[in-house]
Amino acid sequence: MKVKLKVWRQKNANTPGGFQDYDTPDLNPNMSFLEMLDVVNEQLISAGQEAIAFDHDCREGICGMCSCIINGEPHGPECKVATCQTYMRSFRDGETITVEPFRAKAFPLIKDLVVDRKAFDRIQHAGGFISVRTGSAPDANSILVPKENADLAMDAAQCIGCGACVAACKNASAMLFVAAKVSHLALLPQGRVEREQRVSRMVKAMDEAGFGACTVTGSCEAVCPKEIRLDNIARLNREYARALAKGV
Repeated sequence: MKVKLKVWRQKNANTPGGFQDYDTPDLNPNMSFLEMLDVVNEQLISAGQEAIAFDHDCREGICGMCSCIINGEPHGPECKVATCQTYMRSFRDGETITVEPFRAKAFPLIKDLVVDRKAFDRIQHAGGFISVRTGSAPDANSILVPKENADLAMDAAQCIGCGACVAACKNASAMLFVAAKVSHLALLPQGRVEREQRVSRMVKAMDEAGFGACTVTGSCEAVCPKEIRLDNIARLNREYARALAKGV
């Protein structure tokens, strides 16, 4: 199969950018979207042109670095997968595919399809941890956790911080990401000691980063490759209200 690409090219955040058209060579429908970009880049380099810059690492849907907008959708047309798990068989032979970076003030563009998502790191540094002794494994039954809470905590912990929720939201809100991190720890006994301080610090870091407000459109949940649910945003709001009531 062959496809036509319209790829956003931009040297850096201080220079204007625009879409450029590329024709791909013959492609195996079973190759991933990132493998296709590798093939196109090999073609560009052979022709003496600059390769398309895109971010990636694990290529297994774990790290979230590969994030980009494909035909107007974060991560592309398939549900519950990251960009690296999108395969060319998801597209038609001869189709024109538009590829662009995530668009959000809090995710400044670095180059082409690469954006700076350090804002997520700063939010996690603000409170996404617990201050308990580490270095030895506790007895499995020393701290009892209800199965329902354990399941909900592990569901929230699946968030890979890809930023698709921000890219899909009309307000560029990071609430689903922050909610997943807060919920993960608030549901477990180890995280409840610092629950008020944690949510206050993380929400403050989110606001300082320039993310927009949540208006609960559900677009974030719809594009999340790890199926993080809106229920977590409700839990985040309850945790934040609790912290405010305690004056934290």
